Amino acid sequence: MKSLTTKKKDFKMPHTYVILSGLLILVSMLTHIIPSGHYDRVKDLATGKMVVVPGSFIFAPGKTPGFFDLFLNLQRGYVDAADIMFLIIFAYGFVYMLIKNGTLDAFLGALIKVMGDKIHWLIPISMLTFGLLSSTMGIYEEVYGLIPVFIGISLALGYDIVVGGSIVFIGVVTGFAASTLNPFSIGIAQGISGVPMFSGITYRIVIFIICEIVSISYVMWYAHKIKKDPTKSVVYGLELETLHMKDISELKNMKVTHRQKLCLFLFILTIASLLVGTTKWGWYINEIASMFLMMMIIVGLVGGYTPTQIAKTFIESTKTMVPSMFVVGFTRGILFIMKDAMISDAIVFYLVRFLEGQGKIFAAMGMLGLQNIIHIFITGSSSQATITMPIMAPTAELIGLSKQTAVLAYQFGNGFSNMFWPTACALECGLMGVPLNKWYKFVAPLFGITVILQIIFMIIAVMIKY
Repeated sequence: MKSLTTKKKDFKMPHTYVILSGLLILVSMLTHIIPSGHYDRVKDLATGKMVVVPGSFIFAPGKTPGFFDLFLNLQRGYVDAADIMFLIIFAYGFVYMLIKNGTLDAFLGALIKVMGDKIHWLIPISMLTFGLLSSTMGIYEEVYGLIPVFIGISLALGYDIVVGGSIVFIGVVTGFAASTLNPFSIGIAQGISGVPMFSGITYRIVIFIICEIVSISYVMWYAHKIKKDPTKSVVYGLELETLHMKDISELKNMKVTHRQKLCLFLFILTIASLLVGTTKWGWYINEIASMFLMMMIIVGLVGGYTPTQIAKTFIESTKTMVPSMFVVGFTRGILFIMKDAMISDAIVFYLVRFLEGQGKIFAAMGMLGLQNIIHIFITGSSSQATITMPIMAPTAELIGLSKQTAVLAYQFGNGFSNMFWPTACALECGLMGVPLNKWYKFVAPLFGITVILQIIFMIIAVMIKY
């Protein structure tokens, strides 16, 4: 008879698609258990968003999925997620082209020469930059195209793809969860709740600093551990189709050609254009994907490739991303099932009813837990705010809490869970090329730490009457 230790060692997390299939089945079962219903919605004059009318929930028949509907909704999910899927393909193709023509190697070689033995500081500097952009400007999806770039940098520096992806993903998630001036989370939530716009910022700045220190320290600890012993990597031994970079010694001795210098300029121009486009010109997924596609072709030509070589290189790059991009459509299909069954509003209705009549500390913990649970089913920050805050804000007042505390619960629940709930993080795992089970092995301790921090911050908010 095997011991518990042996059994534990034998246990392996299921494949990403097995995990998502389990979630698909669970949600389908819930549609047969949770009564369907919906809230009425009106346009909020302060935010311009359609918001829920408190107390307007009514039960109404929804469409519970049959066996065939499970597959039909997956197909709908793939079609609906086409914009994200092609963003993944074009962003990866752009970076792949820069690697093939030697531009990214040249860039890293120059960076290593400048930073010397301080090159590891690239991790905290980059993560803090992404965190600040997300915390203040609400940058999130706009940096998806940079994930392959940082994965390439991470591999060249002797780390793994998890470190590269985490620099970007954990960086923006932490900033988004610990928002200070984010108009897409704090701005909308406070506007709907009737709280002065961007008030309470002092406490949120303290939260931001602490959360950034924790997240950056965790990623740097992991990076140092696998640099010292590569077998400690969560993806060690896996045959992953990913970017292949030169090692540091080769990069230091590289001679940069004129073509590579020009391609490097185009790379920097692309990143600058994306930042300006998303913040000033209203660019989103389609424009970002188009930019990557255009620049992939341009850097290919400038790098000396013929049109045929560019086409072959692009096809070569897509082969590695097919499994990853399929994850995106899968998760979108799960959301379609909930939408058709009309259980999202019902889940909010029952969870909020659970809070009524509770003590302040317990209610605050309940709000935090509810916002985290709701984010499994409603992944958009604006959507979650417009559905929950018209209900949570007045509920907080009835319980004796401030509306600001209700906003804080939304901010945490809508933010940190992005790194863990499969409906939220599957896309980023697809972009990184990291199996969902391996991502959980890496991120679970960090997520556990953030849960503890959220609880502490919420208790303090109640005690200081935030």
